[in-house]
Amino acid sequence: MSSTAPPSDGVDHVDERLIRTTPLKKLLARPELGSVVGAIAVFVFFAVVADSFLKPSSLGTVLYAASTIGIMAVPVALLMIGGEFDLSAGVLVTSSALVSSMFSYQMTANVWVGVGVSLLVTLAIGVFNGFMLTRTKLPSFIITLGTFLMLTGLNLGLTKLISGTVSTKSISDMEGFPSARKLFASEWTIGGVEFKVTILWWLGLVALATWILLRTRFGNWIFAVGGGADAARAVGVPVYRTKIGLYMGVAFCAWISGQHLLFSFDVVQSGEGVGNELIYIIAAVIGGCLITGGYGSAIGSAVGALIFGMTSKGIVYAEWNPDWFKFFLGAMLLLATLLNAWIRKRVEATK
Repeated sequence: MSSTAPPSDGVDHVDERLIRTTPLKKLLARPELGSVVGAIAVFVFFAVVADSFLKPSSLGTVLYAASTIGIMAVPVALLMIGGEFDLSAGVLVTSSALVSSMFSYQMTANVWVGVGVSLLVTLAIGVFNGFMLTRTKLPSFIITLGTFLMLTGLNLGLTKLISGTVSTKSISDMEGFPSARKLFASEWTIGGVEFKVTILWWLGLVALATWILLRTRFGNWIFAVGGGADAARAVGVPVYRTKIGLYMGVAFCAWISGQHLLFSFDVVQSGEGVGNELIYIIAAVIGGCLITGGYGSAIGSAVGALIFGMTSKGIVYAEWNPDWFKFFLGAMLLLATLLNAWIRKRVEATK
C-alpha cells in the first residue's frame, strides 16, 4: 500500500484553526469595538460640557432614553446581520399599542385580553413582512416601506373611525391595568435614582440575542444568510424560515415597546413612531452592524442605543438648543462607521 505525499510548493501550509490568536486581535475583531470607543468619547465630552450630566439622578434618565431605543435596536441589529431592513418598525410600535388600547376599550374586556390580541396581531405583521420578502423576492426596503405606509394610514384612519379623535380613550380604570403597568411601565428607586422597567427588558433582550447569535444554530443561520443567501441555502440553511423568524423578532420587541408606550401614558397618539425606525437602524450601525449584512452584534446595538441616550440627554443637560441633537447623531453615525471600517481593515491586514 502506497501513499502519495502532498505536493510541495516550498511554502509551509498551516491549518487556520491551529493559528493562535492574541487577545488584542480578538478584541479588535469585535464588531462593537468602534461603538465602545465612541461611547467613551461621548461620555467624556458631556461630562466636561454639562455639569449635571454626572449627577446620579441623570443616570436613570440616560438609561431610560437608551432603553426605549435599545429594545428595538436589538432585533433590528439581528435583522441587519441577516442582510435585511425593516422600515415599518417605528410605526409598528404604535400599532401594537393602539390594538391593545382600542380592543380593550371597545370590547370592555380585561386589558390583558387586549395585550394578548395585540401580540398576535403584531407577530402576524412580522410574518407578513417576512413572507412577502421571501415570496416576492423584492428588496426588504420596498416591502417594509409599503408596510410602513399602510400601518401609518391604518393607525390614523382606524383610530379616528373608532375613537373619533387621533388618540385612544383612557383605559386606566379597567381591570388588569395596574398589573399590566407593573410589567411594562413600572419603576423603582435605588439610592435615590429612579429606574424604569424598560432597562431590565432591554438588558434581558441584549443577553438573549447575544446568546442566540453566539451559542445557537439559529445564530449561525443569521450570519450565514447575511453573508450570502444563496451560499447559505447551498449548505442547508433554511433561508426563508430564518428571515421570517427575524421579522417576527422585530415584531415581538415592537409589541413590548408598544405596551410600554400604552401603560406609561394610558392613551396613545396614532401619529407616533414615524421616524423612529431610522433611529433603530442608526443605533445598530453605530454598534458595528454592516449595511451589507453578515456582521454585527447585539451588544453593539446596546452601545449604539446608549450613545443615543447620552447624546439626547446630554444636550439637554448642557442647555443647548435641542435642534443640535440630530447633528450629533449624524456625526456619530459617520464617525462610528468610519472607525468600524478602519478597525476591520487593520484586523484583516494582520491575519
